[in-house]
Amino acid sequence: MSLNTRLLLLVALSISASVGTVALLIEARTHEAFRQIEQERTSSLVNQFRREFDHEGEEITHAVEAIAASDAMLRTSMELTNGADYANFVNEAATYAQAHRLDFLDLVSPDGTIVSSAHWPARFGYKERWFLDAAVPQQAFLKHIDTPQGNALAMLCVRPVKTHSANFYLAGGRRLDSVLQPLSPPQGLRVSIYSAPAESPGELLGPAKDNLGIDRLKPLIDEVMANRNESSMTLNWGPGAPQEEIMHAIPLQGFADRIPAILLVGNALDQELTLERRIRNISLMIAGVGVLVGILVAGIVAARISRPVKKLAIAATEIGQGNWDVHVKTSSKDEIGKLAAAFNQMTHELISQREKLVQTERVAAWRELARRLAHELKNPLFPLQVTVENLLRARESAPEQFEEVFRESTATLLTEIGNLKTIIARFSDFSKMPAPQLQPVNLDAMIKDVVQLFQGQLINRANKIEPVLDLDHLPAVSGDPVLLRRVVDNLVLNAIDAMPGGGKLIFRTALRDKVAVLELTDTGKGLTPEECERIFTPYYTTKQHGTGLGLAIAQSVVSDHHGRISVSSKQQQGTTFKIELPLWEGNGETGKAASSS
Repeated sequence: MSLNTRLLLLVALSISASVGTVALLIEARTHEAFRQIEQERTSSLVNQFRREFDHEGEEITHAVEAIAASDAMLRTSMELTNGADYANFVNEAATYAQAHRLDFLDLVSPDGTIVSSAHWPARFGYKERWFLDAAVPQQAFLKHIDTPQGNALAMLCVRPVKTHSANFYLAGGRRLDSVLQPLSPPQGLRVSIYSAPAESPGELLGPAKDNLGIDRLKPLIDEVMANRNESSMTLNWGPGAPQEEIMHAIPLQGFADRIPAILLVGNALDQELTLERRIRNISLMIAGVGVLVGILVAGIVAARISRPVKKLAIAATEIGQGNWDVHVKTSSKDEIGKLAAAFNQMTHELISQREKLVQTERVAAWRELARRLAHELKNPLFPLQVTVENLLRARESAPEQFEEVFRESTATLLTEIGNLKTIIARFSDFSKMPAPQLQPVNLDAMIKDVVQLFQGQLINRANKIEPVLDLDHLPAVSGDPVLLRRVVDNLVLNAIDAMPGGGKLIFRTALRDKVAVLELTDTGKGLTPEECERIFTPYYTTKQHGTGLGLAIAQSVVSDHHGRISVSSKQQQGTTFKIELPLWEGNGETGKAASSS
């Protein structure tokens, strides 16, 4: 990945992360603000309900107390106490209830018999003892009342009508629906009451009852009834209703510490969801614009930053390829400019050091060459000197034997002169290696020719060497057939010298990663690790009469062919030389032709 791309990605990610973080923070703060507003609105509505609830309870209490203290009710109680027939007062409660706007009013005798009922006259004579068996609160309370239409949730007040012998009782009240009528919830809020009779299914009361699904509210209602504490739940009503709504459930205490009803306050989240959606959309738009602008700005900045860096990279590549005269131009004085100046200074010092090193290596090479040449020439010069001295001595001391000594000496002289020529020729070859003339070369065919050439030398000896061919029908390689042939010949001669007791000489070719590989393995005495490391060093030899130039020349030839030569060996097991050569680029056609030839 290029520097430009990395900078662009970094800027884009930074802007996206920043905008995303800000958007999340704004959305979180908005969510908290809406929740606080929602709590305040709910609390306000609940407080309004409680005020209406208390006000309604006070009105009912005052109405029941006024009826109980009226002269007419006292006279009625006295007459009933003196033995008057209850049937004469069946409609008594209805008159009082109508006068004080009560939905329910029962006149009950001291033993619990209903004397008169305003909401259900037919209950005349029934027993009503629920308020006789427990302590009756002084304030109005909630209780379910049986009516001809069914069960009704009422706010009741019970007061005694005192007489001299016993007390009659008045139980009067109104439907709880009337408490919800004065409530005016703000937009987005709705209120309802869940009525929970003891022996019949519950129902919803109030103007919002038609828009609420009691089945969806059942888990919340059950939780409140079980824990007897306020609770809330977020509900999704689906199409045609508020998408999401927080429903608060507040238990309402009734008679004998029972919960006869639950106040339900719903707060729609449509406005919050709409605002959060707008925040997200605006954030995405800002992020997109920011990323686009950031990429444009980052592209310009990255180009200014990466351009000199690219120049430095290209210059470093050229130096790696051998162009030491590279110079990086820069006009900036920042860190990049300082880096370019340091790079130019480094290349200048490298050139200076290279020239010094080349000069030093050249002097060392000539000194080593002179030392090696003197050493190699000294060996045949001594026999030449001794032979000439023998000739002179034979001529002076024994003229009759001079002819025989002359013939022997001349043979020795010719042999040593031939050795001198060989030494000089090898040093000459190493000093002026010809440039390879590249052409398609059939490596398998070359190996077969080498084996055929050395066949006699391998077999016609006391300890035979068996040649083994494991050839892979390689495509043509790119090389100089003469120079490559000299390399293979040299390796074969070294292998023969390494196997004085005979053995196997294995030629193996293979194609690996589009590179031709030749392996030449002998089963000789092998080399030590130190010998393997130094074997390609000029003038280094493991032979008694070697010049140490054969493998150095082979490495130079393979290197000129853009190939590689290496050695691996184990003592007493043998040695393997591996040569890797590039394939001929025209192997589609030329290579086939070379192979067939």
